[in-house]
Amino acid sequence: MMKHVKSLAVLATIAIVVASGFSRTNVVSGFSQTNAAAQAQTSIKLYVLDGGVLESDPARYRLTKEDVGTTQLSVAAYLIVHPRGVLLWDTGAVPDESWKPTGSPVQQRLVLPDGQERSVTIRSSLNTQLNASGYSPARVTHLALSHYHWDHTANANAFARATWLVRQIERDAMFADKPLGTATPMTYSALKTSKTIIVTADEHDVFGDGAVILKSAPGHTPGHQVLFVKLAKTGGVVLSGDLYHYPQERTMNRLPTFEFNEEQTRGARKAVEEFLARTKSQLWIQHDFNAHAKLKKAPEYYQ
Repeated sequence: MMKHVKSLAVLATIAIVVASGFSRTNVVSGFSQTNAAAQAQTSIKLYVLDGGVLESDPARYRLTKEDVGTTQLSVAAYLIVHPRGVLLWDTGAVPDESWKPTGSPVQQRLVLPDGQERSVTIRSSLNTQLNASGYSPARVTHLALSHYHWDHTANANAFARATWLVRQIERDAMFADKPLGTATPMTYSALKTSKTIIVTADEHDVFGDGAVILKSAPGHTPGHQVLFVKLAKTGGVVLSGDLYHYPQERTMNRLPTFEFNEEQTRGARKAVEEFLARTKSQLWIQHDFNAHAKLKKAPEYYQ
């Protein structure tokens, strides 16, 4: 009698599985996909690349020297190594070909297309840091820029063979007859013919497993975006682009004087703060000199 009951139970289970449209292969495949996603997250590496120190005036951010303490801003780029590709986020402020490392900090003065002058002190080239980490421009499969300002695009041309992830409104601004603000088109001109993915979603899943997400955050420029990276040990990290520069902008609710659209920036900040709370992620303010100094730099990495 018991054997008969067990047989009926097995048959009933099989009937339910078949009626639901599943097979043993589907179940195993789903299980494998889940394992693959977990394994991918575990193996993701985030390298912090040091792009030097930018001399800045806090008045441009509606702040005072007393408010910020340290007026200098860091310049950073990031390499995200994922099982399905290698993504470079931002490319620094000083083109590698414009200077030679000496082993000591070198001050570079740059004249922007609009006539403004900027001073950046830099010690190591972007390519040197990539090589020390075991990578080269040829191994970078994806490129994403937070936005088109000069201190984020300096070495973009070196990665023109990668697939460029960009929002249409940002690309249009970059290649307009008269580029806006402090864009330096000569540093990213090669991207015009790159293989390009036009990002349309508010949150774009780069590798399809939720571990690397481009999130729209317009206002600083028309198509400004931030990057979320989910790391197994470190947890979620959002790389800010220029959503903030000094941490006091965040705590004191101050906006730069040169936003493309201030209302959009306010909305973007609110949306990103909600995203941070929902995902329980850290915000890494890329230009925050003190916070950036504490991060371990390539060839060390975060997992």
